[in-house]
Amino acid sequence: MNSNNAKAVVLVSGGIDSATCLAIARSQSYACYALSFNYGQRSTSELDGAKKVARAAQVESHKIISVNIGELGGSALTDDSIEVPEKETSGIPVTYVPARNTIFLSYALAWAEVIEASAIYIGVNALDYSGYPDCRPEFIAAFQNLVSLATKTGLEGGNISIETPLINFSKAEIIKSGIKLGVDYSDTVSCYQASEHGVACGKCDSCRFRKKGFADAGVNDPTHYV
Repeated sequence: MNSNNAKAVVLVSGGIDSATCLAIARSQSYACYALSFNYGQRSTSELDGAKKVARAAQVESHKIISVNIGELGGSALTDDSIEVPEKETSGIPVTYVPARNTIFLSYALAWAEVIEASAIYIGVNALDYSGYPDCRPEFIAAFQNLVSLATKTGLEGGNISIETPLINFSKAEIIKSGIKLGVDYSDTVSCYQASEHGVACGKCDSCRFRKKGFADAGVNDPTHYV
């Protein structure tokens, strides 16, 4: 639990994990500042989900920053020449966006310094997305060290804590936690190639994790699939 009037920057993508993460930050009495990114992703409808999630959580402010990582290519999520896989693959998947969480956390850190927030919440998960190198506890620990070394706050003896409340949760556990906190998952968009109206493909990794999560949690899946 935080001290009175503490602020937190919460990364909100519009999906299940970030919506739950935001709800957890609110439940811990933080004044929440939501941060989303238009980074050249295929599914811009996830930003519509992010707006709904942030609005429902009554955040203090919601910023959507344009950072066109897609110009660099190299990921199925940002490069139309690379197909989104619809079957399970091994190793780091082609949906990995190079350095995405490093970039997102850097922006979150900058905003946290500006508004004097004491925490940054990010919904990374090391179980369902274990193929992504920037979702691992080791990465978060390294970034936390960077906070101490590279910020005015850190050098002056303050601290901005990187909070990852979902990192060891299964998707079902995440959903159950969110339901208890009143999250409306019909507002969220998870699909890597959702339509402009948020209709999900039902076949990509993210859709498969979402379907299984709701099934394992024993909760009705509100997603509109093709």
